Amino acid sequence: MKKKTFFLFAIIIFLIILISIFYINASKKSKIGHTNNSQEIVENILNISSYNAIIDVKVVSNKNENQYVIKQEYQSQDSNSQEVIEPTNIAGTKIIREGNKLTLENSRLNLSSIIENYQYISANSLDLSSFIEDYKNDSKANYEENQNEIKMYTTYNNNVNNNCKKTLYIDKKTNLPTQLEIEWTNKNNRVYILYNEVEIK
Repeated sequence: MKKKTFFLFAIIIFLIILISIFYINASKKSKIGHTNNSQEIVENILNISSYNAIIDVKVVSNKNENQYVIKQEYQSQDSNSQEVIEPTNIAGTKIIREGNKLTLENSRLNLSSIIENYQYISANSLDLSSFIEDYKNDSKANYEENQNEIKMYTTYNNNVNNNCKKTLYIDKKTNLPTQLEIEWTNKNNRVYILYNEVEIK
């Protein structure tokens, strides 16, 4: 009787150990794809190697307001592209960067007028990678959080875009960016980017 009890007890202990090991391993795998630790979420954003996104862009200035839908593909700093989906008058325009080479493609349009009239579309300031680079190079960059999201703040200064402020919003449930705001205070221009679809690799 004692041997049977001991044997049953040993089996129960063995099963508890197996279940514990399985739970720990499953928990580790879950944390790789999803985490609620804010510092880890920020680090994951700063270490993005490539991404694809469909974004809504609203450009607001003193003179007017323009809206765009853009498809972004970012493979690396030396290989990325943007394609305008809307508005229809410049739809199909592609801005392709390969190293230091910038290529604009659209057989239907006068591309020089695109650069002049849609300067923010042809600039890399709309890239998530541009925000990441600025954040890494800004000694005063920081973030704050609430229950649902993280806000990452950085500024960028040069002779062209003096005092450019950027704010990136991260959803804490998905760990993905939801919105990027860019403000040039000396020009009183603002860009609002909504990430409708984003896939980070």
